[in-house]
Amino acid sequence: MQRVTSADVARRAGVSRATVSYVLNDTPGQSISPGTRSRVLAAAAGLGYAPSAAARALRTGRSDVVLCLLPDWPIGDAVGELLGNLSTELARAGRTFVVHPGSPADRPVAELWKAITPAAVLAFAGFSGDELDAMRAAGVALVVALLDPPGELIPQQPAGRRQAEHLTRAGHRRLGYAYPDDDRLRIFAEPRLAGVRAHTATEPHVQTVPLDPAAAAEAVRRWHAAGITGVCAYNDQVALAVLAGVRRAGLSAPGDLAVIGVDDIPAARLAVPALTTVTTDQRRLAAHLAATVLAAAGGRPGPPPPGDDLVRVIVRDSV
Repeated sequence: MQRVTSADVARRAGVSRATVSYVLNDTPGQSISPGTRSRVLAAAAGLGYAPSAAARALRTGRSDVVLCLLPDWPIGDAVGELLGNLSTELARAGRTFVVHPGSPADRPVAELWKAITPAAVLAFAGFSGDELDAMRAAGVALVVALLDPPGELIPQQPAGRRQAEHLTRAGHRRLGYAYPDDDRLRIFAEPRLAGVRAHTATEPHVQTVPLDPAAAAEAVRRWHAAGITGVCAYNDQVALAVLAGVRRAGLSAPGDLAVIGVDDIPAARLAVPALTTVTTDQRRLAAHLAATVLAAAGGRPGPPPPGDDLVRVIVRDSV
């Protein structure tokens, strides 16, 4: 099937292609009667006409696409919620949000952004210097690695800091850290662990905890033998594994070992005991990211970063 063009709309409406362009682009300064405008809109709707994004970018010199590159790692509840909220925020501003999962080994980054000429490129991991130069030379308004310090737009250290603050306020002085066993998650786990370290007087006792009750129980026994009374887990899934390990080891939470997670996934409130966790306001974070993208595309300064209340503790029974 051939693509419906503005010429097809013009023929059906009985007007020129220029008139179709003026109506569909809502061009100011044109004296087009309401009847003509209605005919053009009805013809476009009846034919299922959709303007070409590539042609519009060529005509206006800018694209409405924001490309987000996801690395090759599991997409958890928090990232999924963030992407959904970000898509909604950008759609309200007339932008198209495109998410591409996978690694550069599957398809080079250059092939992706050249194929869709985005206004902005967001990625969780960093870019090489050559990639940055090429995208900026092509007119991409914003190129940002969301988790790269010092200008990271999705800060991770506050989550670990909130965990450690909550445990120390509850009287726990010797803390453990439950590290994920998936090496692809280091990009999140390392800054969260750094946040815990920044708020503890002694080095936290770090152990890798698989999502397996028997292996988690071994980690719990080692923490218990070392006098650890509170554990900050990388995320809620790892925290749930620690709770399962506590039960398997014949201990109790929070009596023998207090546990705090990150993300507030639905299963956290269903755990026994219910899991205390740290959550990020994903809606506010998405609004901030969208405002940053739109400001860059418009050549304006970006908004100030969100306040510390973006990250907070959900208090339940595991601490």
